[in-house]
Amino acid sequence: MRWWKPPLGLVLGACAAALVMLSLLLLPSPPPPPPCTWSQEPPVLRPAMVPARLAPVPCPANLSVSEHPGFAALPAHVRDFLLYKHCRRFPLLQAPSGDKCAGPVFLLLAIKSSPRNHERREAVRQTWGRERHVRGAQLRRLFLVGTELDPHQARKVNRLLEMEAQKHGDILQWDFHDSFFNLTLKQVLFLEWQETWCTNASFVLNGDDDVFAHTDNMVTYLQGHNPDRHLFVGQLIQNVGPVRVPWSKYFVPELVTPARHYPPYCGGGGVLLSRFTGAALRRAAPGLDLFPIDDVFLGMCLQREGLAPASHTGVRTAGLHSPSTRRSAFDPCFYRELLLVHRFLPFELLLMWDALRQPGLTC
Repeated sequence: MRWWKPPLGLVLGACAAALVMLSLLLLPSPPPPPPCTWSQEPPVLRPAMVPARLAPVPCPANLSVSEHPGFAALPAHVRDFLLYKHCRRFPLLQAPSGDKCAGPVFLLLAIKSSPRNHERREAVRQTWGRERHVRGAQLRRLFLVGTELDPHQARKVNRLLEMEAQKHGDILQWDFHDSFFNLTLKQVLFLEWQETWCTNASFVLNGDDDVFAHTDNMVTYLQGHNPDRHLFVGQLIQNVGPVRVPWSKYFVPELVTPARHYPPYCGGGGVLLSRFTGAALRRAAPGLDLFPIDDVFLGMCLQREGLAPASHTGVRTAGLHSPSTRRSAFDPCFYRELLLVHRFLPFELLLMWDALRQPGLTC
């Protein structure tokens, strides 16, 4: 049998192809492609699983009070107060840096403000609440704020307050619903915060964000007092008791207190108190049930400590009235010697502050 003999050219071609394939297999692997370049800083990579901060456990309602006869007929805000008045622990959402009270703070301006009152806070910052030195005494400013009841509004307003805090460092905000009946809670939480962060303040102005406070006059007045002695002055209110009319803003039913008379107290629009008295309020507050009217509650704290509020004619929390129809109650001459007047719109604060600083003011 004869074997087929391939042509010599075909044999040589097959050998050449085999050599080419072998050489390709023996070549070194190409280097990896260069990494991608970023036109800006690459994003910071974070762990995929970050443990979430546990939300605070809500304070449960005291349902036993709802069994009381007449509870269901009370206004909703009164029922809420009775159900939750035992709740006193709420987390901070915004707080100033630890150096807010660094150094000798002479007068700390603790200003109660509702979350939405941005315009009022701005007017205060530009006028009587400006952090500065007066007659060598340092003034520092804080706004005491809760949160909006409506969760949709709360998200917006909380962001606004966060922006204010970043810019001004003067927001002290807790996670409770800001309302008239929760002003006492705001007072108590501020007293607790102050014990940790600002006990060195010689005096405190505790007031609203819609007052005109002549802080220069306040410093002059307070420099004649010892911060380590009792001082609690404002517009004195005495010989009054709870309002039992349900439609009133100040309605307090017998289920809240059966008492017919309040202890003496100062109107909550603005009071001046010393470091000594602030410590007394902190001692008294934990031993008292929260009361829905904050200025009355402070009067209760004073009474518990055996102290009394005092009157100052320069504090007008009920407003100022002109003695004559020919003169406006907005005349700056009426305010030149006063300490505090309630109440002012934001643009009125700006106008009055400017008027009192005019060198040509004659009265």
